[in-house]
Amino acid sequence: MKYGIAVFPSKKVQDVANSYRKRYDPHYALIPPHITMKEAFEAEEDQIESEIIPQLREIAKNTDPFSYGVYKVSSFSPVTNTIYLKIEPSDEIFDLNDKLYTGVLPEEKDFAFVPHITIAQKLSDEEFSDVYGSLTMLKFDLQDQVDRFQLLYQLENGAWSVYETFRLGRG
Repeated sequence: MKYGIAVFPSKKVQDVANSYRKRYDPHYALIPPHITMKEAFEAEEDQIESEIIPQLREIAKNTDPFSYGVYKVSSFSPVTNTIYLKIEPSDEIFDLNDKLYTGVLPEEKDFAFVPHITIAQKLSDEEFSDVYGSLTMLKFDLQDQVDRFQLLYQLENGAWSVYETFRLGRG
């Protein structure tokens, strides 16, 4: 089965992201706005229960809650026509990401970690240019707190569902 690890932002941040996602993100119905902390990986359920969940509990216990800000949009162009809310980089978010690629967790990374919340993807070149051009003129001032992360699994229809939630700093 396919699994992933994500942080779901507060309702306020999700509402801002969804105001764009419902129009520009074909994955809108498959998963709420999120920060991907670990790319999708394959695992057997017994491995999830016996090895991965205990490690995730340990990571959560030894990671303090932290804050982040969102002040602008950015994109992965020219690689893909994806537009996202840019998470201000912090040592804490990169540290958590690094921890999620250690031990029994699969260690391959297809991409360098760029903390973000996708708001538009799979746009045509022309649509990307229009949407990105108008969004880059907007200023955002969102502050949020990370106090948990979620282990997700993918359903047959492509949607993602929470398998378990891990609260930070419960050591």
